[in-house]
Amino acid sequence: MVLCMLHAHLHSYFAMNIETLRIFCDVVRHQSFSRGASCNNVSQSAATQSVHRVEKHFGTRLVDRSKRPFVLTPEGQACHEGFREVLELYDTVDARVRSLQLEIAGTVRVAAIYSVGLHDMSRRMQEFMRRYPKAKVQLEYLGPTKVYDAVQNAEVDLGIVSYPVGTADIKVIPLRSEDMVLVCPPTHPLANVNEVGFDRINDEEFVGFSRDLIIRKEIDRCLRKQGVSVRIVMEFDNIETIKQAVEIGSGISILPEPTVLREAKAGSLSAVHLANRPLRRPVGIVHRQRKIFTPTAIKFIELLQSVHEESSYESAAKAPADTV
Repeated sequence: MVLCMLHAHLHSYFAMNIETLRIFCDVVRHQSFSRGASCNNVSQSAATQSVHRVEKHFGTRLVDRSKRPFVLTPEGQACHEGFREVLELYDTVDARVRSLQLEIAGTVRVAAIYSVGLHDMSRRMQEFMRRYPKAKVQLEYLGPTKVYDAVQNAEVDLGIVSYPVGTADIKVIPLRSEDMVLVCPPTHPLANVNEVGFDRINDEEFVGFSRDLIIRKEIDRCLRKQGVSVRIVMEFDNIETIKQAVEIGSGISILPEPTVLREAKAGSLSAVHLANRPLRRPVGIVHRQRKIFTPTAIKFIELLQSVHEESSYESAAKAPADTV
């Protein structure tokens, strides 16, 4: 229906250039004229004019500015959905043409959960842009649900999440699996042991994840299987806050090992392997099932996969035989 509506205007489509459509979609995505303008390196006035231009073209109001934040009219929603498809197709064609010229260019839009992004993504982005100077990675950190929403709504090309879940509309590309470790302050009695059995953490004060997160459910399931009960003293929805709570002595926790390497090296936290390493956190890329990747996006995926294959090989080489 959206494309049928737009078809009637194809004869004058290019009167609204690609930049205008992109500004319109960014204003809608951020529900902000100023942020939409900033994404496109134009003034807020220019962004407002772009939206007016689209409204004039269709001869109807697309944005209801009487509400805060503004909302789209039904016609505006139809335009937004259609323009997203147009932009995605345009970007794909543009990147394919450039690839035929042996040029990897354009932008890859990525949304990552905080714990993956903060300790990993910045280095990957730098390496990618070093290899392909004309390419750009546009990265934003979001909560898990919002990453899936951004992928589903075509606001980003790729989502990077832990415990990735595929659906009829979402496809998963596995990346790696991370050891989960016991994390405690350096002064804790378990801080200096090489490996800890679950019986040693029974009845300990514990800083946990929020109950609605998959990682919390997996930790709870493992503790029940081991016959261990801990006393939850705090619950948070992100790893950074949990680390801070552990650092000040609020309790111990169980976290993915890569997310605490910096603190363990600095001596502000201790990371101790769990006996038999029964907990691992899978990390993967999620994208829309029907997504057509640009050559630039393909190169970025290949970089992430190659890096994590090397990391997995190194981890396997260092691990005891029964944990490989």
